[in-house]
Amino acid sequence: MNNQTQDPKLQELKTRLLEVNDLRSASSLLHWDQATYMPSGGAAARGRQMSTLNRLAHEKFTDGAIGQLLEDLRPYEESLSFDSDEASLIRATRRDYEEAVKVPAEFEARFSDHIAAIYQDWTAARPNNDFKAVQPLLEKTLDFSRELADFFPGYEHIADPLINFSDRGMKASTVRALFADLRQQLVPLVEAITAQPKTDESCLHGHWPEAEQFTFGRKIIKAYGYDFERGRQDKTHHPFMTKFSLGDVRITTRAKEDDLAEALFSTLHESGHALYEQGINQDYEGTPLANGTSSGVHESQSRLWENIVGRSRGFWNHWYPLLQQANSNLSNVSQDTFYRAINRVDRSLIRTDADEVTYNLHVMIRFDLELQLLEGELSVRDLPEAWHERYKSDLGLTAPDDRDGVLQDVHWYGGTIGGAFQGYTLGNILSAQFFDTATAAQPKVPQEIEQGQFSTLHEWLQENIYQHGSKYTAPELIERVTGDPLSIEPYLRYLRGKYGELYSL
Repeated sequence: MNNQTQDPKLQELKTRLLEVNDLRSASSLLHWDQATYMPSGGAAARGRQMSTLNRLAHEKFTDGAIGQLLEDLRPYEESLSFDSDEASLIRATRRDYEEAVKVPAEFEARFSDHIAAIYQDWTAARPNNDFKAVQPLLEKTLDFSRELADFFPGYEHIADPLINFSDRGMKASTVRALFADLRQQLVPLVEAITAQPKTDESCLHGHWPEAEQFTFGRKIIKAYGYDFERGRQDKTHHPFMTKFSLGDVRITTRAKEDDLAEALFSTLHESGHALYEQGINQDYEGTPLANGTSSGVHESQSRLWENIVGRSRGFWNHWYPLLQQANSNLSNVSQDTFYRAINRVDRSLIRTDADEVTYNLHVMIRFDLELQLLEGELSVRDLPEAWHERYKSDLGLTAPDDRDGVLQDVHWYGGTIGGAFQGYTLGNILSAQFFDTATAAQPKVPQEIEQGQFSTLHEWLQENIYQHGSKYTAPELIERVTGDPLSIEPYLRYLRGKYGELYSL
């Protein structure tokens, strides 16, 4: 965006947006600190601090002066092409503003304070297997979620506004239909694979010093293109990516010294999110364009780099010898044995540890429970039992406790109930659709992956997805990049091809 030729009112709008972004970034930094290094004694004050910043950011963004600027800029916007950065900035800001003005600043402050409190309690409740410790706060989260949805009357389902926040244009009905179609295709595949003898995964378990795990993972993501001059990696309870500016995009992970896969694949996953954010056009800094366009598109990048690339046979042709050098535990383990272990398919209790074939069943369980909670058909008090019942009916498993049941995911203890999970499955679907398009345009990508080279793939994603930030909505971007709307077919082809070969189906 050329500042010298812009309408002065657009310059004023950008100045105001930068102030809002600075406050939000400061709040994000406080959250990152809470999730990594903050002593537990700081929790109460941290909630207040984040509440204050989020309230001020919301007040600044919903100020009538911004609304007037957006109205004054309509003629300028209409004089520009739809694809211009300036028109896109005005369009995206107006969309966000019209949503934000419906939510009172005092609600933002109350909810932010609540989230800081429940997150801190969850970090203690999960290891202590103590759902009752967070149950009252989770009931408040449900109340807040319903209250937030009600600021957007006229919805078909109470979850629709919450889903729309992260995946614009999606509704409960569209997600349900998509999930039903996908489930119909996945269940027979899961049953065919799990009817076979279990894959030996013992090679992933042994003693893997945490420092060695971090060092190896960092080598890979640096090769992917993650820029450590504009990012860093730290430990946390539940891995995440966060951004304070386009020059400061951080990732976190957790490690188990008896499980090689935990830190490795969470590192690859979070780096995919970070590559997206680091790749956004630098001219968008501090504006609504400087973010990924949707939860689903964001997850497509984390799942692409974690699974389609990072769990591929070709990828390990290059990296497995280096991993063997890094840890003698694998010196007598063949590459094929290791490859089968990291791609084992097994009904499991933990979503973040789930394989590619069963993973989406975990998401569907959570999505259904969210809808039942919001509809009032399920109480928070009964949520643990409902969780166990669904795992028993859908996956044939029952968690021994709530730690690996209803307490395992941070999402309900760090945000709304509703709109938190559908993006993971949308991302899985899109990861294959985008990768198919990339390899059709750049046929050398698979060969380069085998050589430990990722520049062609990274550059293609940068050119076609990353640089645009949220300039286009997810449906617009998907059509522009692939020529088609969201489709489950490339994803199903990918799963059937990969796991058909692995399990001789």
